[in-house]
Amino acid sequence: MVAHLLRLKLALLRNGLRRSPWQLVGLAIGGLYALGIVGTCVAALLFLRQEDPLLAQTVVVLGGAAALLGWAIIPLIASAADMTLDPARFTTSAIPMPQLLAGLALGGLIGIPGLATALAALATVGTWSRGILPAAGALIGAVLGVLTCVVLSKVVTTATASLAATRRFKDVSGLAFMVPLVLMGPIVAGIAQGAAGSGAFLTDLARTLSWTPLGAAWSLGGELEAGHPGAAALKLLIAAATLAGLAWCWKFLLERALVTPPYAGSTRRTGGRLGLFGLFPATPTGAIAARSLTYWFRDPRYSGSLVVVPLLPVVLAFQGSQTGNFGVITIAGPLTAFLLAWSISSDVSYDNTAFALHLAAGVRGVQDRLGRALACLAFALPAVMVLATVPFFLTGDWEWLPAILGLSLGVLFTGLGLASVVSARYTVAVPLPGDSPFKKPPGNVAQTLAVQFGGMGVLLVLTLPEAALVIAQMVTGDPAFGWANLALGPMLGIALFVAGVRIGGRWFDARGPELLAQLTVNR
Repeated sequence: MVAHLLRLKLALLRNGLRRSPWQLVGLAIGGLYALGIVGTCVAALLFLRQEDPLLAQTVVVLGGAAALLGWAIIPLIASAADMTLDPARFTTSAIPMPQLLAGLALGGLIGIPGLATALAALATVGTWSRGILPAAGALIGAVLGVLTCVVLSKVVTTATASLAATRRFKDVSGLAFMVPLVLMGPIVAGIAQGAAGSGAFLTDLARTLSWTPLGAAWSLGGELEAGHPGAAALKLLIAAATLAGLAWCWKFLLERALVTPPYAGSTRRTGGRLGLFGLFPATPTGAIAARSLTYWFRDPRYSGSLVVVPLLPVVLAFQGSQTGNFGVITIAGPLTAFLLAWSISSDVSYDNTAFALHLAAGVRGVQDRLGRALACLAFALPAVMVLATVPFFLTGDWEWLPAILGLSLGVLFTGLGLASVVSARYTVAVPLPGDSPFKKPPGNVAQTLAVQFGGMGVLLVLTLPEAALVIAQMVTGDPAFGWANLALGPMLGIALFVAGVRIGGRWFDARGPELLAQLTVNR
């Protein structure tokens, strides 16, 4: 039965790749990226074989503890990313619990995260290949550590299955995950600086973690290398007891989940409240704008962009603190304009099969394009104006305000116009409605990358006049170029915005059925 579950896992993955050859290309790209990271980790672990045993023990224990925490935390955010062996699908199957547990646990190793963790863990054997006993201890620790990672992730996902089935939890958790993701640079740099000045602290931390479930399995090789077989035996018991306890918890939770699957229904709500629809005109354009703006605030696939916007100045300020040049904060306005404008380039793709309502209602293409663009413009314009102006209160370089403001407005309007054309011509693989924004959807990954990066390249070309005036002021120091940019940016941007809405509207009218057909493929 265990082998049957593993074959089922492989068959489901293989059939998913057959759906589109470009998805295989995307998987290959992701695999190469993971291979690069794993290769770096393996090389570093093998290099530690020649270093001081205390340093090697510190790195291995801290790295293993971080991997274990990652396997515990990430499933809370991306629990729906791999549902090929979802336990809920076995509710009506009379599979013995031991075989089901073993099959699901080993199935968790099939995939890029599982293989990457296993390879990095096995590399610790090379770190401690200074003798037979340390290498054997590292091998046992690697097996226990990897199995603990997988079983812990299963415990977390099973325990939170009912909570994760709710839409509100998915939305909040996805948005909360965006914050540390955007601030990853400052966070990593801060940790690195702190670690560089506190080597003794890290050594003590690793020594403490080695006596806890987080690091016990990863410390076996180091203890045997140091000549402490008694400590190694105690830590082996800790690691084995941790795995056994997690397995028992998973068994208990899985038995309960198979009997009472999570309920994903919605509560009944009273009608009568129009929300944003009551604020916009009762026209097709107004209705589409109200609907799109509602999505921006309630759909995490959209609102993730709104979380990023206030964090951009923080990231840029950190970059300025590293280089000593806080003038980099002034690009917050153009960068925000670019991100928000280009975010609607996948609007039709996010609609998925609900796009059929637009076709059935007979909405004209211009009305659809204009409504979606105005919804984004309703909050993007104030945000861009603020982020293009406020940094100069900090830098005091007010002679650059007209140039940056003109560039920001030009990028915003031009980007909205171009995005209105792109989303009416191409569909891309995006998370389905209700899914996590980080879920990897099946589909044409290569085409998605080509459309997104190709469109960004076209946007850069269209905004070259504004950028040229900024460069001219930078070279000559003449603020007249900035004032010229303040006039050119909005005028050229609005002209391209109108042109984009019209061209996108014509393509929308001509290709509506084809767009719907493409969306059904991306389901």
